[in-house]
Amino acid sequence: MTLSRLPSVCAATALALLAGAASANDLLTTFREALANDATYNSARLTLTAGRETPIQGFAGLLPTVNATANTVRNDVTVAPRSPSAAFVPGSRVFNTNGYAITLTQPLFRWGNWWTYEQSKLQLLQAEAVFAQAGQDLAVRVVQAYFDILAAQDTLRVVEAKKTAISEQLAQAKRNFEVGTSTIVDTNEAQSRYDLVIAEELAAQNDFEVKRTALLQITGKSPGNLSTLNRDVAIPPPQPAVIDRWVEAAISGNYQIKASEAAAEVARRAIDIQRAGHFPTLDLTASRSRNSSTGSATNNIGSDTNFFTLGLQLAVPIYAGGAVDSRVRQALANEEKARSDVEIQKRSASQSARQFFLSVTNGLAQVRAFEAARTSSRTALDSNRLGYEVGVRINIDVLNAQQQLFTTERDLAKARYDTIVNSFRLKSATGGITEEDIAAVNALLTRQ
Repeated sequence: MTLSRLPSVCAATALALLAGAASANDLLTTFREALANDATYNSARLTLTAGRETPIQGFAGLLPTVNATANTVRNDVTVAPRSPSAAFVPGSRVFNTNGYAITLTQPLFRWGNWWTYEQSKLQLLQAEAVFAQAGQDLAVRVVQAYFDILAAQDTLRVVEAKKTAISEQLAQAKRNFEVGTSTIVDTNEAQSRYDLVIAEELAAQNDFEVKRTALLQITGKSPGNLSTLNRDVAIPPPQPAVIDRWVEAAISGNYQIKASEAAAEVARRAIDIQRAGHFPTLDLTASRSRNSSTGSATNNIGSDTNFFTLGLQLAVPIYAGGAVDSRVRQALANEEKARSDVEIQKRSASQSARQFFLSVTNGLAQVRAFEAARTSSRTALDSNRLGYEVGVRINIDVLNAQQQLFTTERDLAKARYDTIVNSFRLKSATGGITEEDIAAVNALLTRQ
């Protein structure tokens, strides 16, 4: 299921949220919460809902219009003749006149109305492409925010390990100074490092809370405990493994390109609409009316009058002060700009596909390098522990080796996070992110 069709799963999403409320938050649950609660995505969805009314309004210009009017008037007339020979009787008269009319107008030839309807269908295609891109962007934002929290959590863990090691160094320096085996300089240096790591810890805690707030803004809910990435997970390389194939997919599937192409066609239809200002219009008109009166200005005799008319109405524009030609020139310029925007989007999508493909492949290489470094760090830690047991290493050496292992594991996890996020950005450039992609990454997580 592509993200352009995600509104249809909202009801199922709500049930899934209720079913999984008691478990730890994973990536798929978080994404579904974002579908239901993200304000940006909801705004795009409502914009599409409004856009679906545009073709209906455009088609209305081809259909007949029917209007009804009614009136009632009380007349109070005073008649005073200018000469005695007047043929009517002077005096005051009070009478009512009432009437109604129903008119129908059916456009037979209105070139502008036809192109307006054609344009409205293209505007709906544009709105659908914009909404589909909003779905792609939402997936990337959720994945980015989710793994940003995990990365900040890893950093905080490393800083805490570093703090433990430095506190041990500070305690040992104080003991050595008390027994006279070291100078106060060693103690001051250890104290300085400890004070710095305290500041580093505060910064890491603040960054962790900021990253949690970023996800809260998307889902509208506190993230809680998040499932973490498996320690030995294998991230698959991009398929196909040819960069030009991804560039081709981006040019053909990117929703921003599709939206800009639809906008260019909308602009082209606007030219036809404005040129229609030079064309005559032809309408079929029909009306039925009735007027009744209880008298008139000359006598008190009532009357009823019924009318029915059927005809054709032709209007030929002759001169509008040059406004029509000006609007045509304006529409031509807008159409040229829209075509340039399409080229901009194509180049941007092509560049994004190349950039993120390289980011994913380089990220996979970094992951392999950090995996080798993690193996070395584990070996170093084991060696220091063995040395500590036999008396050739001190506790500080073990703590430092452990800190180095934590740092390497953090960098390895960060490389994996970045590679996963870039893989989603790569798919977003092609318009290819689906909920199945979210579920596939979700399967790589460990529930806490």
